[in-house]
Amino acid sequence: MKLSASTLMALPASVQTPAYKRKAHAPGVVHLGLGAFHRAHQAMVFDRLLTAGDTRWGIHGVGMTRPDLVDQLRAQDGLYAVRVADGQGVTWQVPGALWRMSVATTERDAVVQAIAAPTTRWVTLTVTEKGYTPALGQLLLDGLRLRQQAGLPGITIASCDNLQGNGHKLQALVKTAATTHDGELLRWLDAQCAFPCSMVDRIVPAATAEVLAAAQEALGVPDQCALSTEGFWEWVIENRFADPADAALLQSAGVRVTNDVHSYEEAKLRMLNGSHTAMALMGAVTGRPYIASCIGVPHIRTFVHQLMSREVAPHLSRTDWAEYRDALIARFGNPYLKHSVHQIATDSSQKIPQRWPPSVLGQIAQGASFEHHALAAAVLVRYTLGVDENGQAYALNDPQADSLMALGAAQRTEPEACVRALLAREDLWGTSLPRNTAWIARVTHWHQQVIQHGVDAAVQQLSEA
Repeated sequence: MKLSASTLMALPASVQTPAYKRKAHAPGVVHLGLGAFHRAHQAMVFDRLLTAGDTRWGIHGVGMTRPDLVDQLRAQDGLYAVRVADGQGVTWQVPGALWRMSVATTERDAVVQAIAAPTTRWVTLTVTEKGYTPALGQLLLDGLRLRQQAGLPGITIASCDNLQGNGHKLQALVKTAATTHDGELLRWLDAQCAFPCSMVDRIVPAATAEVLAAAQEALGVPDQCALSTEGFWEWVIENRFADPADAALLQSAGVRVTNDVHSYEEAKLRMLNGSHTAMALMGAVTGRPYIASCIGVPHIRTFVHQLMSREVAPHLSRTDWAEYRDALIARFGNPYLKHSVHQIATDSSQKIPQRWPPSVLGQIAQGASFEHHALAAAVLVRYTLGVDENGQAYALNDPQADSLMALGAAQRTEPEACVRALLAREDLWGTSLPRNTAWIARVTHWHQQVIQHGVDAAVQQLSEA
């Protein structure tokens, strides 16, 4: 026995389960990127809409590369439990919005056909920053072409990844896949499809054995796909939809629909994601396993508070940034969220360009201090050694892992040369920071402190300054 449609009715009354008929209708949403985040965020929003009686929000979920996850979800009829845990308590819920599943690499035609299905109204994406490839643009365009050729209406295609202007970038990616023969398709796309920008926020760690054991205890049956998340969630989306009536529907489910996604987007990228990356690198180097074990250290907590208050906030247009900052620090300390520092440090080379340089450049323009970002950059250099301060080796899970480790390999004997080499990379820092002598000097200074005295001593020294 395991969690499935047949065992759903036998779950304890304390577990919230779908109150609607699943799979009585065809899915209305195709979602690309069937990882933990989507299943504990948008899938739960769509579950709310389905619970309210709107049958058009069932999901055809697409695993981009992971047949193992899709196989596990298929074996459980698309069902999985989510533990929602924070200072207010712990609840368990089984969302029921995931109705069909495919794997993009092995079932591409099924994905194209799903995008082209008459019942499909939305395509959503959480494929991460590195997933915006020509192959993704071609996949979407092929599905949209079939829709246009069948005389079907356009749809909303919503990127929900941590990319600034993600809707614009996704639209450009799809159009780039077009050929000279696609003029009519592109005119249809511009007239009938919508690519709204959006910002999504919820901390969803990768599932652990502890979560799976807790799920079995709560449900009374095994669940190989269980997740744990926090009570907080936010989805801010641009008021740009193929069906304008969707705005009010989403708002009824708790989504913020606005014409100003940018202010929320930049605050999340630079405050939450920027400090997350800094803490993840510190945790990896010091041997602390989780974000909660980092923010629980007083000098790291002070560092994060100062980073956000002094160097990030002055350049944000989100007016409630102080409340957002305090909420973030509380969320980082949630003991139920065993959010691995190595999971967050994954793909740092793809994430840092959006998270750190804008704040550093803003501080430079104002003649203000950027010491916290300089120390974070110094810890990044130290991280490329691939071994923590206790002598434990770790892998860099990053598309640029080989080149980063090559640049940082000699940092114990030639520290300044290694710092300069890493700071010279325009793919990480943009075009102006690699030539800024004050930036290079401060990163070099903090790297020297990190190498000689360790991360904790360097962070403590800055936090007390």
